[in-house]
Amino acid sequence: MDVTTNQISVEKTKNTKINDVDFNNLSFGSIYMDHMLVCDYKNGAWEAPKVVPYQPISLDPSAKIFHYGQSIFEGMKAYKDEQDTIWMFRPLDNHKRLNLSAKRLAIPEIPENYFMEGLKALLKTDSDWIPQSPGSSLYIRPFIFATGLGFHASPADEYKFVICGAPSGSYFSGEVKVLIEETYSRSANGGVGFAKAGGNYAGQFYPTKLAQDKGYQQVIWTDDNTHEYIEEAGAMNVFVRINDTLLTCPTSDRILDGITRKSILKIAEDEGIKTEVRKIKVQELVDAAKDGSLKEMFGAGTAAVISPIAGFGFRDNDYMLPTNLENSYATLLKDRITSIQYNKAEDKFGWRFKVE
Repeated sequence: MDVTTNQISVEKTKNTKINDVDFNNLSFGSIYMDHMLVCDYKNGAWEAPKVVPYQPISLDPSAKIFHYGQSIFEGMKAYKDEQDTIWMFRPLDNHKRLNLSAKRLAIPEIPENYFMEGLKALLKTDSDWIPQSPGSSLYIRPFIFATGLGFHASPADEYKFVICGAPSGSYFSGEVKVLIEETYSRSANGGVGFAKAGGNYAGQFYPTKLAQDKGYQQVIWTDDNTHEYIEEAGAMNVFVRINDTLLTCPTSDRILDGITRKSILKIAEDEGIKTEVRKIKVQELVDAAKDGSLKEMFGAGTAAVISPIAGFGFRDNDYMLPTNLENSYATLLKDRITSIQYNKAEDKFGWRFKVE
């Protein structure tokens, strides 16, 4: 079934919460806008999406989401420029990745026009919730989960697709130090590491807590087999600058193909920065830190865009990175990306999407 924005039914809330929000002092992802998009999969097909007031979701205790974890999500943002025009950043890539995750977890794929027209209908309904204070945006969370019933270990026959939004400030604040993980693994060959599956993140919480107990904010995941190679930084892709070369790991079925990651590589190329997509040994990082050639490390993802890493721990030793770097790649790349997102600079790549 094809749908357009105007065909999506909208039930407006009678009690807006917007007047209680301080848009100049936003935390990340803890205040939710007035409406959400919902769409149910039943009898082998997706039903018509609709915008309804933000509300709890009622589920039967036998719903398969509780027992077998069929749950996937995306993270994206909406922005407002000085003319109050609404923009998104590479939303079709989010749709494509959501369906890659769906396929891997045996969830029915969501049609592109349901995703895009649903997003537009929701953003138009709650356009006043998109903040314009510096560094803020509307964080958008599309997700799909199993609602079908049964204790039998098999895919559900019913699902729910939801999009919610949260006006948000910065994801990280303060200095970020990471611990290189050698015991636990984020994902394994043949697994679901490339998918944005809820279980991937649940499995990270315990080893991350252990790192936090030692004074670190996040972990650097290593490969599941030898733990010799770095792979991701917390819930983000990781970049390393050695001398003037920017390095990142190749994607695989263990590593998420980040949209911010792809954007960074393209902008770096446009800036004439030498990049290499290859495996990076932990020992290479340690050696570069010791000889001074390790200039920068940063995580990259939708929530934080780019999060500089101040230092890393490995086998009871801490290695700090240079501070106040004059020609920081992290600063340059973040400025380039956010200028495109907020419609402050030319978008030569065609990434910016106008919500009309």
